[in-house]
Amino acid sequence: MNWVYVVVAMLPENFVLTGILALVACEAAGPLRRQTAMAISLLAVGLAAAAALWLAVSGYELAAFNGHYSVDPTSQIAKAIVLGLALPTVLVAGRETAERGFSVLLLSSLYGACLLLSSDSFLTLFLGLELMSLPVYALILVAFNRAESAEGALKYLVLGGTATATLPMGVSLLYGWSDSVALSAFAEAVRSTDTIAVAGVVLVLLAFLLKAAVVPFHTWAPDAYEGATMPVTAYMATIVKAAVLLAAVRLFGAAPVGRPLADVLAILPLASIVWGNLTAMRQTSFRRMIGYSSIAHAGYLFYAFLGEGRFQAVAFYVLAYGLMNLLAFASLPRTADGVPEDRLDELRGLFRRQPYAALAVGVAMLSLAGIPPLPGFVAKFLIFKNVFAAGFTIYAVLGLVGSYLGIYFYLRVIQYLFMSPESADEAAVRAPARLALGASLICLLVAVLIGVFPGWVIERL
Repeated sequence: MNWVYVVVAMLPENFVLTGILALVACEAAGPLRRQTAMAISLLAVGLAAAAALWLAVSGYELAAFNGHYSVDPTSQIAKAIVLGLALPTVLVAGRETAERGFSVLLLSSLYGACLLLSSDSFLTLFLGLELMSLPVYALILVAFNRAESAEGALKYLVLGGTATATLPMGVSLLYGWSDSVALSAFAEAVRSTDTIAVAGVVLVLLAFLLKAAVVPFHTWAPDAYEGATMPVTAYMATIVKAAVLLAAVRLFGAAPVGRPLADVLAILPLASIVWGNLTAMRQTSFRRMIGYSSIAHAGYLFYAFLGEGRFQAVAFYVLAYGLMNLLAFASLPRTADGVPEDRLDELRGLFRRQPYAALAVGVAMLSLAGIPPLPGFVAKFLIFKNVFAAGFTIYAVLGLVGSYLGIYFYLRVIQYLFMSPESADEAAVRAPARLALGASLICLLVAVLIGVFPGWVIERL
């Protein structure tokens, strides 16, 4: 095979890898300036996202490493979504891009996510999953000056390590049953009643449920979110979750899900929706609230596997969900030292002091709650429509009822923003930084476009 075709097929990965090498070279030459790290990171991620989108639009297909790695429009769209969401994340990071290898770790994790989304075998799937996850453990420690950072990193490591151990166990059983490490073996095993095949499917699925923090495998995820800095929390809540769910779609393929697996894929996500929404009501920290909210949203996303059109439903959902989370994080007010304010009480009366920030956070909360005509409503409608169409009416109704629980804590944030008296230490709270403000404007603009033209977006997924 001509190596040029392979280079073109892997353009997104190659741009990210070039960015990593450039950052390492600059750091080796001398202290890395924030502006340099920011420019290299934005350029690498921007070019990678543009390359993925171009390859998707052009319909480029190639099995670059036959049986292990291939590209097609679907995988490139998934990469474009993940890399596109990474752009505002880099902007939100601001001064952190030059701290303790932050940019190198971030790009390394993105490289693993891109590899994950083009995997054709469990070997490349496992490699991509670990390349994406390992840098995140270190990214949590970027804020080591916070007491919660070490604890959050350790807990996230334990969760990730459990998933890392579970996945190869399931793969070994599937390999013994099918004599293949191809992802297609999983889709075949889903339809099988053989004990070894069923056990392999359960263990592989368990690994993905752990990575997505679905109940009851969610326990320490909010602690990790709280221990990380705000940009890292945004990265974990949006990009890591998006990559894991899109990889799960590639794993299942077009295989129909029948009982009893369908019951597992409905009951655990339903528990996540209910528990995540109920627990989020009690939080006083914005990060912990988003952490429990992400558990509920993971439940909505796994609901998509019950019906057809999985990729469309999951891709649109992670796009809308990611944009709204990043919009909220980017718009949060800052403390006197430039750190995003995490306490919900600090949002009281924000509209009187910073109208744009309050409006942006409010739009994000309403969209995450699924209020029409915002993109979050369209995303949930698409998933539940597919679940109804697949004949799982009871599960769909229960999921809809569970989703109403989430409206309370999202509206509570709205109340703080617009209807509560101002915080006592309001003078210590500043507007978002200029880069974060730019990131919020980008997220808001894209969210408006996909909210106004959802059909046009869905047709191209």
